[in-house]
Amino acid sequence: MNNSVTTESIAPLASEKTPEKAKTSNVITEENSDAYTTVGQAFSENAKMSMRNVNVFYDEKQAIYDVNLDIGTNEVVAMIGPSGCGKSTFLRCLNRMNDTIDTCKVTGKFLLEDQDINDRKMDVVPLRARVGMVFQKPNPFPKSIYDNVAYGARIHGLADRKSDLDDIVETSLQKAGLWNEVKDRLQQPGTSLSGGQQQRLCIARTIAVSPEVILMDEPCSALDPIATARIEELIDELSQNYTIAIVTHSMQQAARVSHRTAYFHLGKLIEVNETEKVFTNPDHGLTEAYITGRFG
Repeated sequence: MNNSVTTESIAPLASEKTPEKAKTSNVITEENSDAYTTVGQAFSENAKMSMRNVNVFYDEKQAIYDVNLDIGTNEVVAMIGPSGCGKSTFLRCLNRMNDTIDTCKVTGKFLLEDQDINDRKMDVVPLRARVGMVFQKPNPFPKSIYDNVAYGARIHGLADRKSDLDDIVETSLQKAGLWNEVKDRLQQPGTSLSGGQQQRLCIARTIAVSPEVILMDEPCSALDPIATARIEELIDELSQNYTIAIVTHSMQQAARVSHRTAYFHLGKLIEVNETEKVFTNPDHGLTEAYITGRFG
């Protein structure tokens, strides 16, 4: 599946100048700023989320510069780049998690289909049900496995009867690939599970409120290789029904799970292309330098 199309066929970014691969620097200056204009396929014909002219500041320090990106319906977009490049900051903008940081200011337009998520009338509670987040470290609540998954459905009023709640819990655990492992111990603490199981429990908790988009911020960084492989399989399965944006430090993981890959560098979105192209024939010299290990 491929929801991406060339930027030229939808709408141009700020500049149409394509930088030469061989003439790039790792330092952004006024003289070389054109070399940091996004190249590739940043837009989608079937966008679930559309971000335009996004800038993020922490007090006086700018963390994100003029980012334009679409995430297609039922698409997995991986965001990669060196530590501190802004990819997690950008991800947190997509369900207004940065609202919780007093020093953070976000500008630009964020559309979930046709709705502006920063509209004053937009309540962040239902927004975060529609755009769920799975964090770097598994964070099950200090409750039973059952109550972890049922929590969101309860507070959002998605089940009127115990039988309806039971169905939501079972379906969510099945979608997260965890039901067969926990169906006989639903009343045990969620914290009693292994790390990989806890992360799948958190994914089940996210799924339980029927989100449209799932954000994942390095969901496998604290897991062993076997648990990581299971989460990656799960991401592929979930993409049949959900739109997914994932931040990862593992280029191998990005190559395995995503349809398109977005490369960030010093707060700028450098390149977005089909994942295979990014890792075999990138358009930008900085992307090539990063994936070949010359820096990062």
